[in-house]
Amino acid sequence: MHKIAALLAAGSLALSACAGPAIAEEPVNAPAATRLAKEQKGLKTAIFAGGCFWGVEGVFSHVKGVTGAVSGYHGGTAKSASYEVVSSGLTDHAEAVKITYDPSVVRYDQLLQVLFSVVADPTLKNRQGPDVGTQYRAAIIPTNAEQAAVAKAYLAQMGKSGVWSKPIVTGIESYKTFYPAEAYHQDFMLKNPKHGYITRWDAPKVAALKRMFPALYRASFLKDAG
Repeated sequence: MHKIAALLAAGSLALSACAGPAIAEEPVNAPAATRLAKEQKGLKTAIFAGGCFWGVEGVFSHVKGVTGAVSGYHGGTAKSASYEVVSSGLTDHAEAVKITYDPSVVRYDQLLQVLFSVVADPTLKNRQGPDVGTQYRAAIIPTNAEQAAVAKAYLAQMGKSGVWSKPIVTGIESYKTFYPAEAYHQDFMLKNPKHGYITRWDAPKVAALKRMFPALYRASFLKDAG
């Protein structure tokens, strides 16, 4: 991206996505899955949407076994896969993160538990934290049949767990093309640790990951992943 375009894009952040006051989020003890993922050897890909992709990417970049985490857009067309257009809320895209992981270190069901414990509130529709709009919906996007089966079982388990007082509204979406976001969004938490949004909303999620999932937590940020 040219310098001028990058500056304009960065300046627009405070006016569009990933900005705004709201009630503080609290981590939740999402249940461990009863339907464990049975995955073959070799790296696998998972895609999750959970509000602003800075925090989703930031949390999973600290999970052991994750070898790649890329912020991007999922659900819409190539033509509309840009930050400016997606931030309008008028596309089918969600801000999402494509995660590459080693199932011998961290299973897909464990990634789901992390997602709903410290990243996304599954009872919120078309919003997360301070961000409102369809682009901030929480969603699970399976990339294979095993992930789809695990996700379906886990959502059903969550609904019966009693952990959440409100209905679970997060859904499973069919996989479409994932479009990586602009370069300035990648590794955003690592590059901008003092950014107001990061310190207010996303750093606490990483701290919760460390506290709640010590066996999965990795201190170093997975730089330039994916």
